[in-house]
Formats: sequence, C-alpha cells, structure tokens
Amino acid sequence: MERIWAVVPAGGRGQRFGSAVAKQYLQLAGRSILAHALAPLLQEPRIYGVQLVLPGTDLATGAWRDALGTERETFLPPVVGGAERQDSVRRGLEALLSQGALPSDWVLVHDAARPCLRREDLHRLLDSLPQSRQGALLAVPLADTLKRAEGTKAIGTIDRRDLWRALTPQAFPLGSLLEALQEAQQQGASITDEAAALELRGWRPRLVQGHADNIKITFPEDLPLAEAILRSRQESL
Repeated sequence: MERIWAVVPAGGRGQRFGSAVAKQYLQLAGRSILAHALAPLLQEPRIYGVQLVLPGTDLATGAWRDALGTERETFLPPVVGGAERQDSVRRGLEALLSQGALPSDWVLVHDAARPCLRREDLHRLLDSLPQSRQGALLAVPLADTLKRAEGTKAIGTIDRRDLWRALTPQAFPLGSLLEALQEAQQQGASITDEAAALELRGWRPRLVQGHADNIKITFPEDLPLAEAILRSRQESL
C-alpha cells in the first residue's frame, strides 16, 4: 500500500505582507503561523513523514527552531527551498525520495501560510485518495459574484457556477507530481498550485469540498481574521 507524505513549502519571504519578519514566523493565537500549519499534518497518523522546505538563511541561522519549539523534533530534517514555490515543492519531493519515499507514494502539499486547516477537511481529503488516482485537492465553490475589469471599471460578470477556489493540502502521486513540476519548469510555465502542473498533463484532479475558513495569510488584515477563527475553535472545545 502506498504511504502518504507531506511537503510544506515555507521558502518565501512574504513580500506582499510587508513585514520585516517572514510571515510564517509571526505569532497567532499563541503559536507561530508555521506551527499552526504543521500541526494537523504532524498529528495525522496516516501521514508517514512531513518535509519542511525553508529559506536557506533560515536554515543556516536556525531561526525556524524557535518558531516551532518541540514540534521541530517530529518532522523530517528541513531542506532549502528555491526561488519560486514550484522550485521549493520540487526540492521537497526530491528530499522525500532520498529518504525512502517511492514515486508511487502519495504526497500532500500544504501552504505554510494556511494556519486554519480543519482536521475534518484533512480527513475528507485523505479518505478520497483511493478513488482519486489523478489526485485531489481541497477547494470551495465560489459564492461571490465575479466581475471582469478594465482598469477599475467593471465590464462584465463571470458565470461562477463551475468555479471553485483552490485550497491546500493538494494530494498527488509523488513521482507524477515531480515530473509535472519538472516539465512546467522546462516549458517556462508559471505554476501557482500543484494541480495546475498536473492539469497541463491532462490530469483532472478531484475537488474535495473543504471549508472557506482555511484561509491563506497574505496581507496584514488576514491575521486578525485567522486569530478569530482559531480562537472560536478553542472556545468551542
């Protein structure tokens, strides 16, 4: 039976966030954003190993250790990321292969800046894998009306009936994902998520409905929203 691994790319500096500190190290409800993102993966018994991918400077200085505390002992040794997200994911996959993973194994890729992943959504994604040979990803149907713009003017409305917002984790056979990312790099294609790389090869990944509160921290205003989400979950326990 194929094992399940996870890669968490945290190689970026979060330039859009505008902080002197990489956003994954900022504190949120008593822990770093990165610690929150890793927690559901580290606590899931079906995941065999978690591969963290970090900026080279962070790996050299050990700054990530303070952000994770004792949790740093529970995942595979971090590796250095690349210039773009797809480069970091590719290096994470190569590291897994060097540590005993097989090309036929499953790998989940989860954003380091998504601290609000629900365990029930992770379980739903994992449960779908036996029926998802072309991969699967968490996603939510779009609820807002979408406008096509010309500058700051609305020039049309886009039909949202078949549109979903892609989330993470996204799950694919490890070897196939690595090959797809390598091909995308050779073609000069810009890949913003792993599903896009497989779609270029004609794959049709399964959309597994998750929750919209699995937000990605991109701008400073996302922090209080994420904190409110996490606080409300703690209060409901």
